[in-house]
Amino acid sequence: MTFETDLKAIIRTIPDYPKPGIMFRDITTLLGDARSFRRAVDELVQPFAGRKIDQIAGMEARGFILGGAVAHQLSAGFIPIRKKGKLPHVTVSVAYSLEYGVDEMEMHRDAVKPGEKVLLVDDLIATGGTAEGAVKLLRQMGADVIAACFVIDLPELGGAQKIRDLGVPVRSLVAFEGH
Repeated sequence: MTFETDLKAIIRTIPDYPKPGIMFRDITTLLGDARSFRRAVDELVQPFAGRKIDQIAGMEARGFILGGAVAHQLSAGFIPIRKKGKLPHVTVSVAYSLEYGVDEMEMHRDAVKPGEKVLLVDDLIATGGTAEGAVKLLRQMGADVIAACFVIDLPELGGAQKIRDLGVPVRSLVAFEGH
């Protein structure tokens, strides 16, 4: 069995959540299995081991869990990217597209210095709106976004390609066809 096969088996799929026709890919089962969680973090980190990475940016909320673990492994700082109104200090924000509408995300203005190398981490990429917003927000502050990493890609929704089109390499550990 390959790691990808093992990973697919441990990620819980919940049909018709949050609405009919959606197959929700739930990584809480992965996070709850110590060996699989460790292996997933190791696989996310592996291509970047030994490279100079200043910051890991994680998107609310599961990106915080994965991003924190990746930051630890790479001896990098961590930047939380949150929904508008959740951070206590001076922030910068960007609007981003959701499947049905627009939202805003923000980060602290002093979270990244111009030229710092940043790796973006989240659990899943679907349509790519959130990741695209995060890339634009980081670049607005002068960051060099060197790659975006996800545990899960839903390729038919085109999000990974949207990020590649921004000039950011994308790594995902497993792809699920059909959303």
